[in-house]
Amino acid sequence: MIRELLTSARTIAVVGLSTQPWKAAHSVPASLKAAGYRVIPVHPSADEILGEKAYRSLLDVPDKIDIVDVFRPADEAPGIAEQAVQVKAGALWLQLGIVSQRAREIAEAAGLTYVEDRCIAVERSMLGV
Repeated sequence: MIRELLTSARTIAVVGLSTQPWKAAHSVPASLKAAGYRVIPVHPSADEILGEKAYRSLLDVPDKIDIVDVFRPADEAPGIAEQAVQVKAGALWLQLGIVSQRAREIAEAAGLTYVEDRCIAVERSMLGV
C-alpha cells in the first residue's frame, strides 16, 4: 500500500512544514521535493518555504493534493484529517511519533489512505521509490 501510494503521488501538502532547515519538518519535505514530488507548504505565517508558496490551511490550497503529510501534534490531527477530507486529498500521512485514532476514523470513513507513525522520507528511501 505504501509503495503504491508513494509511486502514484505527485503532490504532497505538508502541514507544519518548518521554516527552520535543521528540523525534520523542513529536511523531510526538502528531500521529497528533491525526489521530484511537488511539495506544498502549509504554515500559519510563512509566505514561502522551499521556494514554494505557503498556504495558511489545507482549505486554501487550490491544487489537487495526493498526500497530506502532517508534522503537527497528535491533538491537531483530527482537525487536519477533516480538512484533508474537505479538499478530497488521496491520503493522510502522520509522521513518525504521531498517532491519532480519531484522525484515522475520519480519514478512513471518507476513503482516504491512512498512514501514521512513519516517516515518509524513510519509507520512500527504504522502498527505493
